[in-house]
Amino acid sequence: MGSIRISPEEANARALSGQRVMFLDSRSPQAWGESDRKIPDAIRMPVGEVENHVPVLDKDATIIAYCT
Repeated sequence: MGSIRISPEEANARALSGQRVMFLDSRSPQAWGESDRKIPDAIRMPVGEVENHVPVLDKDATIIAYCT
């Protein structure tokens, strides 16, 4: 399946509805460290390392990646 762009409100609605959602925080380590906004339980996965982390992704969940 391809990717689609959704709004933060839609991502929140999906998570609150009980849908299986996995959040991937793909910000650089510097951007992540400087931010005061972090989604609890999001998996930190810088964009250059996604291929290395594919085995930890829940194949049955909607995967929502975000960055700055």
